[in-house]
Amino acid sequence: MMKQKEKFTTNRRDFVKTIAIGGSAVFALGNLSFASVVAVNSERKAIICDFSKCTGCRTCETSCVAFNFSNKKGYGNYGIVNPKNANIRVHTFNPDLDIPSTCSGCPDTPCIAACPVTVDNKSGEKALYLNKKTSAISVHEEDCIGCGNCAKACESERTAVIRMHEETDLPVGLCTYCDGDPSCVKNCPYGALSYMKVDTDYEFFGKSPEQIAEVLTEKYYNIGTSTN
Repeated sequence: MMKQKEKFTTNRRDFVKTIAIGGSAVFALGNLSFASVVAVNSERKAIICDFSKCTGCRTCETSCVAFNFSNKKGYGNYGIVNPKNANIRVHTFNPDLDIPSTCSGCPDTPCIAACPVTVDNKSGEKALYLNKKTSAISVHEEDCIGCGNCAKACESERTAVIRMHEETDLPVGLCTYCDGDPSCVKNCPYGALSYMKVDTDYEFFGKSPEQIAEVLTEKYYNIGTSTN
């Protein structure tokens, strides 16, 4: 992977980092947070969290890395099955409120739009692309130039779940939906997570964890919020 990146010059890397960016998304309704969306067989689904059940135990993070990274070699210097690698992350706020957040699979795919890599004539895909089987945002690692535009796009308007790996310069944090059977949902000990159909017209569609926390904290505690 590192050899692949050596073919790009420093000047080109600096140049592509200036290209325009886009965004990502989160849903919420009452106690439910539509943390991610995916179209499977033309049916849109989401990983959602019932905040009245979520304890912030972070089992979802551990389940995610156990499924997605247990077979990967040399992934980071802090261990493979480490919650730091998780594609779902629990945001904790003060007063007590925990919001699991993962890739929202935005219908307008602003992260893909921000990718400056030329579309491949054969596949019709950029370095960042929509997986035809799961509708998960995925990356052609051999084509990625590590510019970080997708992460900036995700951060600028939505959930900021995409981040650049510190060693490979590849985007990570992209939910795989575990091939349509999310491990985080199966292993949540309190039944707080579900995988179900959603409507993108929900009031809080596109809101960040911080924005959702502000609304729910006002609802539960009638005060403002702060992160721990």
